[in-house]
Amino acid sequence: MFKGNFDINLDFFKKKSPALIGVDVSSSSVKMVELSLVGKGTEVYRIEQYSIEFLPADAMLDGGIVNLDAVGDCISRAWSRMATRQKNVALAVPAADVVTKKIKVLAGLREDDLAFQVESEASQYIPFALDEVDLDFQVLGTADDNSEEVEVIIAASRKDKVEDRVAAALSAGLKTIVMDVEPYAAQSAFELIKNQVPNGGKDQVLALVDIGSNAMNINVFHNDESVYMRDQPFGGDQLTQEIHNQFNLSLEESELAKRRGGLPENYQADVLQPFCETLAIEVMRAIQFFYTSTQYTEVNYIFIAGGCAVIPGLDETIRSRTQISTLIVNPFSSMEHSSRINPKQLNSDAPSLLIACGLAMRSFDPS
Repeated sequence: MFKGNFDINLDFFKKKSPALIGVDVSSSSVKMVELSLVGKGTEVYRIEQYSIEFLPADAMLDGGIVNLDAVGDCISRAWSRMATRQKNVALAVPAADVVTKKIKVLAGLREDDLAFQVESEASQYIPFALDEVDLDFQVLGTADDNSEEVEVIIAASRKDKVEDRVAAALSAGLKTIVMDVEPYAAQSAFELIKNQVPNGGKDQVLALVDIGSNAMNINVFHNDESVYMRDQPFGGDQLTQEIHNQFNLSLEESELAKRRGGLPENYQADVLQPFCETLAIEVMRAIQFFYTSTQYTEVNYIFIAGGCAVIPGLDETIRSRTQISTLIVNPFSSMEHSSRINPKQLNSDAPSLLIACGLAMRSFDPS
C-alpha cells in the first residue's frame, strides 16, 4: 500500500480494523451506524445506534465536498445524536472518484517487490501523477490462464477527494481510520441481505439498485462477485423538483414536505406515482444496459436501497415494469437491536443506511 504523505489507511480491501463508526457522507445527508458483535467468536451483529442528519443544499456537489464547514457541522450533529464515546470512523469515497484496474504479476513476489510492481503498473492506467493519488491493492488469486501469475486489483483515488472527507470528520473531533469505496461498503452490507433469497442467491444474478439524491448506482452480483456496475443520473432530487414545480414551494420547502408529508391530496396521483413510474423505467433501462454489456441474459432479483426505496408501492411498480422480483433492502433484518433503537423507525431508515452499515462492519473480520 502506498500512503505517500497521507497518514490514514486507504483500506479499500483490508477487512480488519479497530472498533469504529461507519459514516456515509452522501449528497444530501450524513448517516452513521455503530455495530457490535453479540458474544465472543460469533457472527451475530447488534445495531447499537444510528443517526441521520441532512446537509444544506450547497454542501455537496457531484459527490464532492464544497462547503467543508457545513459538512463538518453536520457530522458533529450526527455524532452527538449517537450518544457514543467512539470517535474512530470509517468513511468512503464515491465510485466516480476511484480508478480500479485488474493486472497480472508474477506469483511469489516479496511484498516490497509486489508493491513496486503495482506502482509501476498503476502509472500506466491512472490519469494523474502518482504523487497526487493514494493507492491500495489486493491479490485476488492465481490467474486463470497462467498458474505462474496472480491477479491483482488496484484502486486509486485523488488525495484531495480523500482528504476533504478526512478534514470534515476531523473538524467534528473524529479520527478517520479507514477509507473505503461506497460500492464496496454497500457490497459488504449486501452480504447480510442476500440470504433473503433461496440458497443465498447462489448461481443467481442479483441487482442492487441504490437510489440516491441525484444518481442511482447499479451493482450486479453473481456468486458474490460484482459483474457489472453503473451510475445513472436519476434520483430523489427529481421528486423534490416535481413537488417544487407542482405546488409552488421553494426547493427547501419541497424537500422538507417530501420527507415529512403534508402535501395536497393530489400529490399521490399527480406527482408521486408518475415519479415512481419514471424511476421504474430508469431501473429497467439500467437492467437492459446490463444485458447488452455482459454475457448475462437474466436478473433473478432486484434489491432497492436508498431513501426512495421506502416510497409506498415503489417495489411493486419496479416489479411490474421489469417483471423481476423486487425486494427492499434492510441490512439489519437479522441483527439484534440495542434498547436505544426504535424498530419501526429503523425499518423505515434501513434502506438508506446500507453504505454506513457496510462501513461499520469494517470493525469485524467477516471470516
